[in-house]
Amino acid sequence: MNLPTEVRYRRYEDWTEDEKNKIAENKAKSPWLASYHLEPKTGLLNDPNGFSYFDGKFQLFYQNWPFGAAHGLKQWVHTESSDLIHFKETGITLEPDHAHDSHGAYSGSAYEIDDKLFLFYTGNVRDENWVRNPLQVGAWMDKDGHIEKFDKVLIQQPQDITEHFRDPQIFNYQGQFYAIVGAQNLDKKGFIKLYKATNNDVNNWEFVGNLEFGGTGSEYMIECPNLVFVDGQPVLLYSPQGLDKSELNYDNIYPNTYKICQSFDTNSAQLVGASPIHNLDYGFEAYATQGFNAPDGKVYTISWIGLPDVDYPTDQYDYQGAMSLVKELSIRDGKLYQYPVPAMKDLRLGAKTLSNLSSSQNTYELEVTVPANDKSQLILFSDEQLNGLKITIDTIQGQLVVDRSSAGQQYAIDFGRKRQCDIEKTETKLNIFVDKSIFEIFVNDGEKVFTGRVFPSQDQSGIQIQEGQISGSYFELNV
Repeated sequence: MNLPTEVRYRRYEDWTEDEKNKIAENKAKSPWLASYHLEPKTGLLNDPNGFSYFDGKFQLFYQNWPFGAAHGLKQWVHTESSDLIHFKETGITLEPDHAHDSHGAYSGSAYEIDDKLFLFYTGNVRDENWVRNPLQVGAWMDKDGHIEKFDKVLIQQPQDITEHFRDPQIFNYQGQFYAIVGAQNLDKKGFIKLYKATNNDVNNWEFVGNLEFGGTGSEYMIECPNLVFVDGQPVLLYSPQGLDKSELNYDNIYPNTYKICQSFDTNSAQLVGASPIHNLDYGFEAYATQGFNAPDGKVYTISWIGLPDVDYPTDQYDYQGAMSLVKELSIRDGKLYQYPVPAMKDLRLGAKTLSNLSSSQNTYELEVTVPANDKSQLILFSDEQLNGLKITIDTIQGQLVVDRSSAGQQYAIDFGRKRQCDIEKTETKLNIFVDKSIFEIFVNDGEKVFTGRVFPSQDQSGIQIQEGQISGSYFELNV
């Protein structure tokens, strides 16, 4: 949605209650409001922020401009969860109300320290000529939800980078606090800077080095870098804008990627033995993935279901964006697996044998199997003319194709209407979660993932087996 700068950066206190109520009323008219995915109360939802564990609950903020489906003066909106499925807004916000975040509280991370939650984020500041000065700043949130911002800037913009310097992620490695920050150098190439907390004091950060992770520098900016440790093995999650497609085959405007590494050398700022770059998600929209190591060592991730610079059909209702399901990461045979947390199975209300049927609410889970030497096609969001989201599972050629060219309202067609990946030429299992306008497909327990959106009309709620030997179960979900 294109709105003038003066609207998008209008101060929060200048919006009237009447204006805010009209925005909320318009959003409530949407036919696509999700049932079990987190969406914004109003306006735009984009990056997940501050995903962490604190005070006995999981904490998650989402970045938000609350006044429409556009990128404007951003805040963080706080939610919490006990099961990593149901995230409830608390009313707590990190607003752009300080000199060091005057033009937006941009993305960042969080970590529990001394019974408080440390929030580490980018303060977006612009001068009278609209020149940006990105500042890495901090705040404390106590158990009552009171937020106190630091007056001190924690990391100033270095001399060797442009204004693109953002998204600090704090993590604890072997008892020492480190942080990585996405950046663009003066040659307009993307890279990552590594810092450590001096004497483990998050009030003071010192530069360690530019992180070496086997990248080529073909991207012009690296956003949302996250370093997590899956059973002790470092995994770098990042969003390399402008990555050369000879380096990685992707179709979205910006990719969401990862590398599995063998070890982390903090002295030389190096991720040793980095794998080739891989797509984290093969679907139409998953971006800005944020992960963290929980106190028990498990790694959880969540993504923005959306992309920068893309218009969506929900824009007409003054909102845009959703959060993905939370996934737990594991590594098996050198491959990264992502799969929804076990509590998702608790939402199942009972199984029906998969057949041609209709889901009145487009809210369900499918668990399906396609045998070896078979080509099956499943159509979701189907109408009587068999328009819909077409999922073709070909275990003869070893390929899975997701085609939304005849599914619901069309959008973002400049980036293509099909997504695909290679699969093994063996029996293949899919778990498919559908939520009004959202789909998430997990192939073979999360070896590959497809995330995307379809905006169906009221009569597009069918499930059709179009061909092949596909079998499985349909679950209504208790949401």
